[in-house]
Amino acid sequence: MSIIKLHDKYFKTYISEKKIAKAIKQLVKQVSGDCKDETPLFIGILNGSFMFVADFIREYNYNCEVSFVKLASYQGTNSSGKIKQLVGINENLEGRTVVILEDIIDTGNTLQEIYEIFKDKKVKQLKIATLFFKPDVFKKELPIDYIGIAIPDKFIVGYGLDYDGLGRNLSSIYQITPKPTIKNILLFGPPGVGKGTQADLLKAKYNLTHVSTGDVFRSHMKRETKLGILAKSYIDKGNLVPDDVTIKMLKTVVNKLPASNGIIFDGFPRTKAQAIALDELLEEKGETIGGMLTIEVPTSLLIARLLERGKTSGRSDDQDENKILNRFNEYYTKTEILKEYYQTQNKYFGIDGVGEISEITKRLSDVFNKL
Repeated sequence: MSIIKLHDKYFKTYISEKKIAKAIKQLVKQVSGDCKDETPLFIGILNGSFMFVADFIREYNYNCEVSFVKLASYQGTNSSGKIKQLVGINENLEGRTVVILEDIIDTGNTLQEIYEIFKDKKVKQLKIATLFFKPDVFKKELPIDYIGIAIPDKFIVGYGLDYDGLGRNLSSIYQITPKPTIKNILLFGPPGVGKGTQADLLKAKYNLTHVSTGDVFRSHMKRETKLGILAKSYIDKGNLVPDDVTIKMLKTVVNKLPASNGIIFDGFPRTKAQAIALDELLEEKGETIGGMLTIEVPTSLLIARLLERGKTSGRSDDQDENKILNRFNEYYTKTEILKEYYQTQNKYFGIDGVGEISEITKRLSDVFNKL
C-alpha cells in the first residue's frame, strides 16, 4: 500500500495484484466455458492490454491463438474521443471466433472502433472481454460479454495502464488522488554523517517532527524494556536490530506523535521490509513518504569522525574501529537496497554531506522545498 508520484500527479493503491489475478481467473473460466470446443483467436488492444493478455493466456488451458491491434484514444488523463487505428489484423478471420481482450472500457469509443474494424471480417462470432469497466461513463449500445472488475470513473494507472508513458510496469492498479499535504521524509546516510544535527535544523525550519531510531532504541534500553534489552544485544555487536523489533518500536512512537507539517524519519527504515511496513502505516493515515534524502560523505572521513566522537560519547560502538567497519558493512549491504526501492518511485535524492553545517542544510532544504 502506498502513494506514488508520476509526473505532476499522485496515485494511491487501489486494486491489488492479488485481486487482479483473481479477476483474470474468473474471466478465463467464463471464456473457456464458451470457447473450449474450438480454437479462438484472442486479440489484445495495445498498448495497455499487454500485461492482461499475457496473464490471461497463461491461465487459458485450451487451444487458442493470439494477436494484437493498436489503437490510440488517450491524451494525459482524459479520453480525447478520437480513435486512430495504428496496427491492423493480418490473419484471415472468416469463420473464426474472435475474443477481444481489452484492458479497460470507459466511454466505449475504442469499443465502437473495434466493432467497425470487425464488421466486414465475416467472423463466426465476436466477443469482448475487459479487465476493467467504468459503467458510469459507458455511453454506447454495444455488448460487453465478459467484465472483470467494475470501477468508478477515476483515472487509474498500473498493470499496463499509463499516465503519459509512466506507470505501465506497476503490478497493482493505482487511482489518482490529491497531492498529500503532509511532507514526510527519510533522512539517510551511514553512521557519522550528521543526520541528527540536520534533522534538528530541518525540524525547526519546517515545523516537522523528528523520529530517530537511535533515540527510540536508547530510550527503550535506558528503561530496560523487553524490546530495549533485545535491541541492545544487537547494537553492542555493531549489528542492525531485526525488522520486527524496529517496526514495533516505531509504530508505537508514530501513532502517538502530535500534529505537524510532517515527520523526519532518521535511521528508519533500514531494510525493504521496514520500508513496506512504513508505507502501510502512512497509507492508513492518508500520507506517504515524500522523499529519501541521503547525506553522502566519504567513508574514510566518517571513520575518523566516529572514533573522535567515541572519546566523549561513551558509546561502545564508536570506540572500536572493527565495530565501526561492521556498521558500515551492515549499512551498505542491507540499507543500500532502499535506494533502488525509492528510486523506482522517483523519491531518492543524494545530498553532498561535505562542508559547513549550514551548507548541507541548504542543500537538504532545496530538495525538501521541491517535494
